[in-house]
Amino acid sequence: MCRWAAYLGAPIFLEDIVSRPAHSLIRQSQGAMRCHTPVNADGFGIAWYGERPEPGLYRDVMPAWSDPNLRSLVAQVRSGLFMAHVRASTGTATSRNNCHPFAVGRWSFMHNGQFGGYDGFRRHADVLIPDEYYPHRKGATDSEALFLVALGCGLDRDPKMAMERALGLLGALALQRGCAPHVRAACALSDGERLYALRYSSDDQAPSLYHRWSDSRQGWAVVSEPLESDEADWTEVPPGSFCTFERDRVEIVPFCPAPLSAAA
Repeated sequence: MCRWAAYLGAPIFLEDIVSRPAHSLIRQSQGAMRCHTPVNADGFGIAWYGERPEPGLYRDVMPAWSDPNLRSLVAQVRSGLFMAHVRASTGTATSRNNCHPFAVGRWSFMHNGQFGGYDGFRRHADVLIPDEYYPHRKGATDSEALFLVALGCGLDRDPKMAMERALGLLGALALQRGCAPHVRAACALSDGERLYALRYSSDDQAPSLYHRWSDSRQGWAVVSEPLESDEADWTEVPPGSFCTFERDRVEIVPFCPAPLSAAA
């Protein structure tokens, strides 16, 4: 399993989430506490929004803790909306194209989780990606496939509906051609204006997900694990939830993908 963190609010330096906290994302890459894989060393990435609609993107295959360029970048770049990810592969190769976040146009996306037995139905998953988006298929992960399928399901029009449909379609393949656990997902995505997050699984082991409003930063942090142990106001996102974060509020509603047996 991977670890990730996202932020929406008044502009801050990326290091305030990625490297400075006591349990920052870089620290989680070496010692995560709320997942089965405490070390996340199969690459990292950051997507951030600035002066243009499309996000900036920096990804590499090195462990996050060993890349001095990452620490330099997060100490200098300030953004009001960004996402960062450290990867623990569930089977696909360690390559830059397999590192999160993924970006297409103004959209960015990252995922923690898996579709059980993905290697057994990867070709079938690729068939679900519309021709319009298939040129963006650069890597081999289930996460990138999920993102591109969701774009084809209408991510621009209705992010929640698109993610429900995409998770249902890929979950049906995992049920028919893969193995348990069929679906586990904690995702973050953004169109450059809002930050969306979801937590879902087909069993009772949904990946961890938390959020917190900071009065000092005037922003939302959405994370796989709390960034500080002495902050008691981190709120766990319930399993089966879809969150929409805006500058001054959050809306959390039930998230219900199509039943796996009916989503083919």
